[in-house]
Amino acid sequence: MTSVGSSILTALNAGSGIDTSALVTSLVSATREPKQTAITNRQTLNTSRISALASAASSLDTFANALTEVLSGAAYTGTAASNDASIASVTLLSGGSPAGLPAQLTVDQLASARVYSTGATSSATASSLIGAGTFTITKPGTDPQNPTVFNITVDENATFADAAAAINAADTGVTARVVTDTQGTRLVFKGETGADNDFSVSAARADANDSSSPISQMSFASTSTAQNAKITLDGVAYEYASNTIDDAIPYLRIDLNKASPGTTVTLSMSQPTAGLSDLLKEFVSAYNTLMGALNTATATGADSSSAGVLNGVAGVRDMKRQLSAITSTQLAATGTYKTLADIGVSTNRDGTLTLDTVRLASVMEADPEAVTNMVNPKVSTATSPGLSALMDTVRDNIEKEDGPLKTAQARYDAEAEEFTRQLEDLDEKMTNYQDHLTTIYAAMETRLSALKATQSYLEQQIEVWNNSDS
Repeated sequence: MTSVGSSILTALNAGSGIDTSALVTSLVSATREPKQTAITNRQTLNTSRISALASAASSLDTFANALTEVLSGAAYTGTAASNDASIASVTLLSGGSPAGLPAQLTVDQLASARVYSTGATSSATASSLIGAGTFTITKPGTDPQNPTVFNITVDENATFADAAAAINAADTGVTARVVTDTQGTRLVFKGETGADNDFSVSAARADANDSSSPISQMSFASTSTAQNAKITLDGVAYEYASNTIDDAIPYLRIDLNKASPGTTVTLSMSQPTAGLSDLLKEFVSAYNTLMGALNTATATGADSSSAGVLNGVAGVRDMKRQLSAITSTQLAATGTYKTLADIGVSTNRDGTLTLDTVRLASVMEADPEAVTNMVNPKVSTATSPGLSALMDTVRDNIEKEDGPLKTAQARYDAEAEEFTRQLEDLDEKMTNYQDHLTTIYAAMETRLSALKATQSYLEQQIEVWNNSDS
């Protein structure tokens, strides 16, 4: 942007013969450059620190999340199984691992729902009118003396399909559908499984004298009884309203598929010991990659130019300190092995890990289940967190809002804004400085031009005097 002073100088730059515009530019540049260089150097370092801190936090998140994902897979949590899935099948539920397996199960009776069907009307279809009236659904529940009664009313324009839709919309726990087959059209009512969900249904026409409407001719026949599922689990009898059971064994869903009194089904859980050694090797390798990057970023160096970009940052020192304590932190409260150090994982002086494969092979051979339970317990607790929960805790402690890492990130973000402000302030000051110099040199140019004109006049007079004397 051309300043006012610069425009004046350009207009008057004819008297002295000095390139005052270039002189002003040089003076402003000489003043600006050392200040701007100092700010931009600090700005560049600060930007590198912001990027490095974000990268460190992201790497830690990735590491912890990947570990959780791997350990929650079937290869390390084990697989639930039934030796006769035609009678009962099993599925793992999230949140933990089943305890108390293997277990012996007998399915004595499946849960079923009450079903009623109206008599088939040969001339009717789903769109046929049924006439005005009321369907009454009565549910005795747990107190037959005080049943719950629902009345669903339809008008004279209602069809079989309309009646089914009205019953379904009433949200009674009973559903209705229209069925048309070779015998004709009928309404079928079905409740929920379980004895407490039993119901009865009846229909009455709105006009007691109209005996010709289909609704007045409806009769209801029960085709299924509402009953509970009955099972015996490890010798104890249980009843459930559903054939899907989620709470008989924690973290295990049992689906009852067929009643088979007298037949014992074994529910079991495989032990995930085969791949644990490989997992620990991959854990050490991934951990060392993370720690190696932190070591590079925090390297001291011979001078500031060779030091790591995060050298001296308290948040990163705290991160390394907490990570380095992993091998000595308790993963299990009981058992032969309680820490990673117990099974051959040690911390080096630079914070990286070393895995003693001979030691690991020995403990895996001696008690593979104890190692598995330590690294990946069936249920993680405060005293027996396991490796995944420990890493999550370390990550959460490192990244807590008032911790050293977040504090460092906030400080460098604030400095980034300050450096931007300083550069903007420097631009403004240098513009003002340039205008000031331009004004000074413009005034000087004006004076020099006046002096030059005076000099020229005197020289002419002297020349005239000299000529007259001759």
